[in-house]
Amino acid sequence: MHFPLAVNEKEVAFCHSGTLIDGELVMDRVGRGPEVEPKFLVFDLLALDGKPELMGKSLDKRLAYFRDHLLKAYKDLFKQYPEELRFQPFKVEMKEMQFSYAIQLMFKEVLPRLKHDNDGLIFTCRTSPYQFGTDPHILKWKAPHDNTVDFRLRLNFPLFHPTPSEESDEDSSSEAGDEPYVDYDSVPDARLYVYNGNQGGKPSYTEFSDPLYLSEQEWEELKAMGDPLQDRVVECALDDQGRWRLYRFRDDKNEANHVSTVNSVLASIRDGVTEEELLGAAGGIRECWKMRDAKERGGGGGHH
Repeated sequence: MHFPLAVNEKEVAFCHSGTLIDGELVMDRVGRGPEVEPKFLVFDLLALDGKPELMGKSLDKRLAYFRDHLLKAYKDLFKQYPEELRFQPFKVEMKEMQFSYAIQLMFKEVLPRLKHDNDGLIFTCRTSPYQFGTDPHILKWKAPHDNTVDFRLRLNFPLFHPTPSEESDEDSSSEAGDEPYVDYDSVPDARLYVYNGNQGGKPSYTEFSDPLYLSEQEWEELKAMGDPLQDRVVECALDDQGRWRLYRFRDDKNEANHVSTVNSVLASIRDGVTEEELLGAAGGIRECWKMRDAKERGGGGGHH
């Protein structure tokens, strides 16, 4: 994977190095069938050619650097050598962004046109520098059913105790027919654990207050997968009855969510904002945006 500095008719002269790009890898659907293609959507640039000063600049300037210094030459390269694009691990594009008040546009037009899955909206401050870890200037909105938590799953299987008739049937073929045994066929007691960090060099966990709800049909489907289930990281969401349900396995993650993240998600669920409430706030967001824009234009020589 490389980004050329420049492209001429004969060769690619040099490539960028010491460059750190922030983005997300999505799987775009191709046509109406099951085929997908990987695409990396860029939403930030932290360092360019070994110079990390970009992190102190505002988001709009960081994105402008990426567009002007990396993306343009990248597109020119494959415009000149289109046959090389199929050898790339994925395509690279800038993530499409809208003004903060364009909520109706997002729900009615942008999100329905996406070729990949989406679980919400992210409101990012245009004027703030890059911040590692949790950035208080970034707000992520999710629909209530998409507020999920990544737990570590541990299954406790019931012991099966043979009845007297079953014991006599088994005695003819097994000396241990009267011994209880683990029943791996019945629905297990599925417990969820949150990550507390490392203690003494080892990961520490606390059992979550509520278990994972598994129906008999869901358990049959999980067994049919033939995959190990114990200690997997699982993404879970609350259903309309307040039960935690399995959303998907997170084999791309080494660890469950930290307890602080879990508490944050639970607070978000308790104080959730619906799509209708967000649409209702769009007018106020637009008025505030117009006031800030007018102030910048009036006091900043028109620079925006």
